[in-house]
Amino acid sequence: MPDRTVAPPIVDAVNFNLQLQPYQKYILKNGVEVYAVNAGTEEVLQVEWVFDAGNWQETKNLQAAMTNHLLKNGTSARSAYELNEYFDYYGAYLNRNCYAETATLTLHCLSKHIKELLPAVKEVIADSTLPEKEIEIAVQNMKQKLDVNLKKSSFVAGRLIDVYLFGEDHPYGRFSRHEDFDQLTREDLLGFYNEYYRNGSFKIFIAGHLPDRIDQLLEQYFGDLPNNAAAKKTFSILPSAEKKHMVINDDKNNQGSIRIARPFFNRHHPDFLKCQVLNVLFGGYFGSRLMANIREEKGYTYGIHSYLLNNRYDNGWMISTEAGREVSAAAIEEVYREMALLREEPVDAEELLLVKNFMMGSILGDLDGPFHIIARWKNIILNDLSNDFFERSIQNIKAITARDLQEMAGKYLHPDAFYELTVV
Repeated sequence: MPDRTVAPPIVDAVNFNLQLQPYQKYILKNGVEVYAVNAGTEEVLQVEWVFDAGNWQETKNLQAAMTNHLLKNGTSARSAYELNEYFDYYGAYLNRNCYAETATLTLHCLSKHIKELLPAVKEVIADSTLPEKEIEIAVQNMKQKLDVNLKKSSFVAGRLIDVYLFGEDHPYGRFSRHEDFDQLTREDLLGFYNEYYRNGSFKIFIAGHLPDRIDQLLEQYFGDLPNNAAAKKTFSILPSAEKKHMVINDDKNNQGSIRIARPFFNRHHPDFLKCQVLNVLFGGYFGSRLMANIREEKGYTYGIHSYLLNNRYDNGWMISTEAGREVSAAAIEEVYREMALLREEPVDAEELLLVKNFMMGSILGDLDGPFHIIARWKNIILNDLSNDFFERSIQNIKAITARDLQEMAGKYLHPDAFYELTVV
């Protein structure tokens, strides 16, 4: 019997031995790769179809996002209402999302209903009709949403900082206008759908309590789709020549939306993992340097965060906050002050251990459940990283030193490398 009067020893999270449960891989007869994680105690599933159908592939602005949005709004056999009723009947949810490089269809359902639901998903992928009436409704709704969002300084700041980093013609910097909706035709959407969904390449990620012969079911319904890889497009980055920008969005606005960002490298760069740790220390969690200074000490904001963008190709390092209009300039100066401290002074052992424990604890939480596990693998696979990337990330957190962090800050945290934007 353990002695309940004696507290168990405290173990720092940095000493945990974290392992990422491996996936099972199937390849369908058409070459489609399936990555599966069989885990969890509940009889639920998540199946995600990831297509090379993001903004990167479009020839007209909004072509990718609008096509993805309309996928489940009607097929030759069923209307949008009937499709939604069908998924609702089985207690399932079919969601869709469009990103810069990829677009997804994601099914959440009970494991026992997967046989009934997979044919409907295939119908959406291979037989969507993109009805004209549904397009009109979607355009009207998206225009109204855009009008509402354009009144928000945070929304405007998010659009503009990407333009300054990458250029307005780059997929990462492109944003929507009213005229883009008006210029988009049903033929544009059908052409994109036929090339990148009906005949396009995709991968399948599945996690949860996997039913027997799930590989055979996926083969039955998706093994005969074309799966043609699209030609890889390249884009030139044309950043803004001016580094500092002030935009007046509303003369009466008392709040400023601040974005400070610099171009950065992707996950394949040898400094990326070290900079992930530096970012957490700088502004990546509630106890970060930026939070302690600008929120807790100065009271300029309710929250300030820094993060590395999640792009596959060209990347960026972003600091984001909302501050009072009259203290926005002071908040920006404090950001640069914290950069200087990280360049000039090594972090002490206690703070470094706190950051390491936070990162290890966050990863431990992210490994709780099959959906989180497959999300980790999806990130690794879609970014063409080696299967040991997770292990290398863990070892980097454990082994990184104060000297390493100061070296990274000296290389990358210089104000003259950052674009600065304030929208009020």
